[in-house]
Amino acid sequence: MQNLKDTIQIEYYLGLVIKYRWLLIIPFCIAMVVGIYLAVTLPKVYEANTLILVEPQRVPSNYVKSIVTQDIESRISTISQQILSRTNLEKIMDAFQLFSEPQHENMFNEDKIEALRKRINIQVSRVRAGNDTFSISYRGTHPQTTMKVTNALATYFIDENLKVRESHATGTNLFLDEELKTVRQRLAEIEEKMKIYRTRYMGELPEQLQSNLTILSRLQEQLTEKQKSLRETRAMMASMEQQMSQMSDLQFNDSLVEIEGDLGAEGGGSFEIDQLKEQLAALKLKYTDRHPDVVRLKNTIAQLEQQNEAATEAGAAEVASEPEIPTESMGIGFENLQNIQQQEMRREIGQQRAEIAQLMEQVKMYQQRVENTPLREQELLSLERDYDNIKDSYNSLVQRKLEAEIAVNMEKKQKGEQFRIIDHAALPEKPYSPNMQMLFLFSVAAGLGIGGGLIFLIDFFNSSLKRPKDYETELGLAVLATIPRLYQPRDKMLDRINLGLTVASLVVAAALTTGFAVLIVKGVEPTLEVLRLYAGI
Repeated sequence: MQNLKDTIQIEYYLGLVIKYRWLLIIPFCIAMVVGIYLAVTLPKVYEANTLILVEPQRVPSNYVKSIVTQDIESRISTISQQILSRTNLEKIMDAFQLFSEPQHENMFNEDKIEALRKRINIQVSRVRAGNDTFSISYRGTHPQTTMKVTNALATYFIDENLKVRESHATGTNLFLDEELKTVRQRLAEIEEKMKIYRTRYMGELPEQLQSNLTILSRLQEQLTEKQKSLRETRAMMASMEQQMSQMSDLQFNDSLVEIEGDLGAEGGGSFEIDQLKEQLAALKLKYTDRHPDVVRLKNTIAQLEQQNEAATEAGAAEVASEPEIPTESMGIGFENLQNIQQQEMRREIGQQRAEIAQLMEQVKMYQQRVENTPLREQELLSLERDYDNIKDSYNSLVQRKLEAEIAVNMEKKQKGEQFRIIDHAALPEKPYSPNMQMLFLFSVAAGLGIGGGLIFLIDFFNSSLKRPKDYETELGLAVLATIPRLYQPRDKMLDRINLGLTVASLVVAAALTTGFAVLIVKGVEPTLEVLRLYAGI
């Protein structure tokens, strides 16, 4: 057996290849034929791709803020779930007659949908100056249908993105509208509570404290003046009662003559008027002319003066017939006048007491208001704090509502973020599967590998002595000379035939290899079309 550790000789193995060339050519040709057959007969899967750019909104975000804040990956994932939903995939299958071939008749609808879902691939990337892009690819058995389905998916994505953005903006707007109505209602309720509270406790509110204190001070001054006037009126009444008591004790002399009686009577009336005038002068030093006591004394003095004038005139007319005037009538007139003055003073005292009582009630009321003001201030602060909080929330919602309406208009006018197709799906010329390059390389490797393996095995298991070195190694004898093979005419003819068949087989192998390469470069369908056109196949 050949020693495997011997040095490899290229001439020897080249001779083996030439000797067993059919073991190499035939498997290679068979592998090429099988590869070409597989390339032609295997179902072709074509792939079409489209690239979509995510354009930012056209209106600067400093002026209009977008409501849709979801990142591009999440949004594309959401749209992908909608696109790959059962309902949408069924629409795509019906629109493009997918899985309508006879071999798919026995497939369940769920299996068709799952197979279609696996054929769609969506990938997000950032390759254009930091802008977001994503690609959509679809694999199908028909190039034209594959291209149409890919473009349709891109169109669905763009339309669905517009719907999603508009739906988000509209939903946000509706939500803010509902919240605004709720807050507006709460604001109206708290305003009504504040209105009722202010109406109920009018006069005790904090902003009325200063006016209440001013009114209370004025009322207290009036009350002090009224009490002082009451004391003075009581003093005057006491003085008048004392004078009446003294006058009642006076007794007139019966020996007085008529003139003296007249003079005494006239002098008594003048004395009373002089006293009242002295009191009036004293009151004017303290009060004005409109003071009730001053007015009352003026009226009393005027009445007394009128009575004296009337008495004087009556006395002058009745001098002849009544030469003597009784002193008792004079005393009775003066006593009646004092009684009238006492009644007026009592009435004045009653009126002053009533005014004092009214002023005291008013003072008590305003004191109660001043005392309740701190409590009302705390309660009102609580209401105003709630009102301010709700009002701030309302103003904030109004501002957001306006921004949401502007954002909705921007989305409806398609001025927001949009998807734009950069590269439309083109008609695929080469199949994505099977991989022709890999199939070609596999066929070549299989043909050469099988042939080479057979040659190696034959040489490995051949125990005959094939080289002079083998004789020296096995027999231990030195080889002096080798005798070449002697060819007969028949052998030469067979060698020529063998050489011709070899050349022909090599041409066939080269043709198969070239044909396989053409299928790879030009594509199976175009190559078959050319063959059908020119060869009539």
